[in-house]
Amino acid sequence: MKSRFIDKFIDHVDRVGPEELQGHVLRIVQEMGFLEKVFDALREGVIVTDEDGLIHYLNLAAGELFGFDRKDAIGQPIVSKVRGLDWEQLTKSGRVVNRDLEVFYPENRYINFYVAPLRDEKQGELEGFVLLLRDTTQSRQMREEEIESEKMNALTMLAAGVAHEIGNPLNSLNIHLQLVQRKLKKVEDPDLRKEVNALLDVARSEITRLDLIVEKFLNAVRPSQLRTELVDLNELVSQAVKFLAGEIEDRGIEVKLELNPEVPKLPLDRDQMKQVLYNLIRNACQAIGSDGELKIEVDRDDYNVSVRIADTGQGVTAEQVGKVFEPYFTTKEAGSGLGLMIVRRIVREHGGEVEFDSEQGKGAAVTIYLPRIDKRMRLLSGPDESDADGGEVIEVEWIDEQIVEDEISNDD
Repeated sequence: MKSRFIDKFIDHVDRVGPEELQGHVLRIVQEMGFLEKVFDALREGVIVTDEDGLIHYLNLAAGELFGFDRKDAIGQPIVSKVRGLDWEQLTKSGRVVNRDLEVFYPENRYINFYVAPLRDEKQGELEGFVLLLRDTTQSRQMREEEIESEKMNALTMLAAGVAHEIGNPLNSLNIHLQLVQRKLKKVEDPDLRKEVNALLDVARSEITRLDLIVEKFLNAVRPSQLRTELVDLNELVSQAVKFLAGEIEDRGIEVKLELNPEVPKLPLDRDQMKQVLYNLIRNACQAIGSDGELKIEVDRDDYNVSVRIADTGQGVTAEQVGKVFEPYFTTKEAGSGLGLMIVRRIVREHGGEVEFDSEQGKGAAVTIYLPRIDKRMRLLSGPDESDADGGEVIEVEWIDEQIVEDEISNDD
């Protein structure tokens, strides 16, 4: 689209003198520079092509989204710069088309874009196309978190139903098995007693197994009350390795333990964090099988304390990486598929996050990040604090790392 000023200038260019022509050209350059600044200030990407898909203009945001320099992109086919575009399919209708695109360079992002035709105002002839691009990665992640939260709420309700509907019949079965065993003592035939006792043992073991499944399912989904204290994570990791030393030695696994003495104490629920470490170390040992290496690193940065547990097992496929935290997903023959789900629930209740990384045939690594600043919100209300309607005033308290370090120094 041409501005009215440029149209008038073209119509009268043969009637202006050199000095006036110079002034008009300067004004055109200034207008173009101003418009370029406006487009570069936009957070949305803008790409303009001709009718054949050759790039004529793009703003800074578009270059950043796809990781290329716009000087190098001008004059190049858009399909050579933006991978995954079916340009012919997008433009053949001659109408506005809306699509989503996943890009992997310079980083993994989700982009929503519109392709709109540019036509001559007078004759309606096609002059090119404009692409308007918007980064939807953050909003997509928020939607995924909402969906995950809804799943967890549904699982929590299901867990309560499971505990009630299965727990009571299991207790009843256990009681009746005890009654059968008492009556069995009156049976005179020793062979029959032995045979029936063996059957009762099988039944009791299956009841115990069902009890454990129900309990593990409940632990995976229901929130728990944290009982925090200042904990040395180096010490906790060392204790976990020592506790599982028998299993590690039986498998012939070499453990490389890298602790960081500069890691500060953190407000943690000691027992629940032990459960996290036991689960992760045991999972790593099972993934290795035998004669492998288990590397455990404790480290810190300005924001988090991290524990990374890496194994030399077979790893999982790229498709499976995205499913490891889903309930009941497991690569083990006898696995419940709830271990990593429990780990993530506990870590998130501490304000942290879990990262899983794996490459098939080269092992896997799980890293837990725990914030040095307590991100759990505590709702405080004072006895004399109230709002205009007489309700309680709720404040949010954030526990700063400095407070934690002061408490440590006071303890010493």
